[in-house]
Amino acid sequence: MLLSLSRRPRLAALYAEVEQVRGDSFRADWRITDLIRHAEACGAPDPGVVRADDGPEFDALQQQVRTTLKREPRKRPELALRGGRAPCNGCVVRS
Repeated sequence: MLLSLSRRPRLAALYAEVEQVRGDSFRADWRITDLIRHAEACGAPDPGVVRADDGPEFDALQQQVRTTLKREPRKRPELALRGGRAPCNGCVVRS
């Protein structure tokens, strides 16, 4: 997962935006924002190839997601609220 975040940073940010607006988590035990923080603080694997998300296809996807986020959610947001798991449990920040 950390490798995916490194390879598609703009897509990861879009996932985080959805989480923030909807109050839902990416997984029951992790929020994407926790994973992004963990990758930044503890280091993620070298992504090798970073996918450029700066084309019209991604811009269209981002616009669709943001338009959908303005609609009423299909489930009550409080049903999706979870504390998540504390990131970086025992890891050491790399310099």
